[in-house]
Amino acid sequence: MQAKPKRVQTKKILSILAELYPDAHCELDFRNPFELLIATMLSAQSTDKQVNKVTKNLFAELPHPQDYILLTEEEIATYIRGLGLYRNKSKSIKKTCTLLMEKYNGEVPKNRAALEALPGVGRKTANVVLSNAFGVPALAVDTHVQRVANRLALADSDKPLETEQQLMRKIPRSEWTDTHHRIIFHGRRICAARNPKCSTCPLLPFCWYGKNMRM
Repeated sequence: MQAKPKRVQTKKILSILAELYPDAHCELDFRNPFELLIATMLSAQSTDKQVNKVTKNLFAELPHPQDYILLTEEEIATYIRGLGLYRNKSKSIKKTCTLLMEKYNGEVPKNRAALEALPGVGRKTANVVLSNAFGVPALAVDTHVQRVANRLALADSDKPLETEQQLMRKIPRSEWTDTHHRIIFHGRRICAARNPKCSTCPLLPFCWYGKNMRM
C-alpha cells in the first residue's frame, strides 16, 4: 500500500461530503443540553439507535439532574441495562448529575474545561455537547470520524486527539460541526469499517484508502 499523500484535495472532499449529506445532523435524540450530555455519555460502545431506544423512556421519567440524584446507581442502571458498560455509565451519570446540581444549579456548563471535569465526560463528549447544544464549533472524533478521516488522508494518526488537531488545521472552523456530522454519515452509510462500498463511493477518486484497496 502506498504512503499517504502529503497534499490532499480537502476542499473537493468537503464539497462532495456536503453534496452527499446536506442534512447531516446529530442522530441522538435530545431536547436540551442535559439530555444530549447524558445521551452522549451513553453512546460509548453503543449505537445511536440503541441509545435513542433507551433514552426515550429514561428522559420521560428522569428529565432533570435532580431526578438521578434521588436514585441509587443500581436503580439508574435498570433504565440503561440494554447498553454496553451500563453499570459504569450509571455510576458516571449519578456523579455527573450530583456535580451539576452542586456547582451549576442543574445546568450543563458551556465551556470545555467544565464539561471535561464531569465524571464520564471526555473530549469527544464535550465536543458533541458544545457543538450541538451550544453552537460552539467543534470536531468530535468518534470511531467513524477516526476511520474515514484517515482513509481519506485528511488525517494520519491512530490517536483521536491528533486526528482532531489535524482536521482542525485543514478544515475552516465554521465547517467543523457540519463536517463532523457528514463524515459520520459517510462512515455509517458507505465507508464502513468492514466491507466499505469503495466501488460506488463518490469520494473514490480522492480516497487514498479506496484506490489502494482496489489495486
